[in-house]
Amino acid sequence: MKIYTKTGDEGETGLFGGQRVAKDDRRLAAYGTLDELNAFVGLLRDGQSEEAVRDTLFQIQNRLFSLGAYLATPAKAAAPAPVPDVTDTDILLLEQEMDRMDTALEPLRNFILPGGHPLVSYAHLARTVCRRAERSCVSLHRDSPLHPLLLQYLNRLSDYFFMLARYSAKSLGVEEVAWKGRE
Repeated sequence: MKIYTKTGDEGETGLFGGQRVAKDDRRLAAYGTLDELNAFVGLLRDGQSEEAVRDTLFQIQNRLFSLGAYLATPAKAAAPAPVPDVTDTDILLLEQEMDRMDTALEPLRNFILPGGHPLVSYAHLARTVCRRAERSCVSLHRDSPLHPLLLQYLNRLSDYFFMLARYSAKSLGVEEVAWKGRE
């Protein structure tokens, strides 16, 4: 099977169900950003040595792929809207992992800058791409309502990446870079 179809050469692509849309459609921007985030999560997972973190990141990658499929399947007028493959349990997992990591960290006393180690920076990249994906989904949600769990998951996920950046710095023995304004 050839990977190229030439059907997108005119700037359109197909959604699940066959509907053709412009490649700059809000729906495509949303699931394209999730795809980008998934690539960053893979990079982040590749650098992790802690099995619990690697397992969580693998679960996140699977949820992101499912969310992309959800976004690529628009609701039809005669059919109920699809339900994303994200549950309250997935959100609870992120919260529990953040709480677990937080126990190893000093309280946050100031803003921190990304950096200090590539793994810390990758976590911050994932956080910022996740925030962009969330904004893109919120924008789409205004025109085409999305399941609330999708938005909740992305909101919690960006918090998870922030905590993972801090936890990774601690695990690697890297000092967090505090933001200092002009004096």
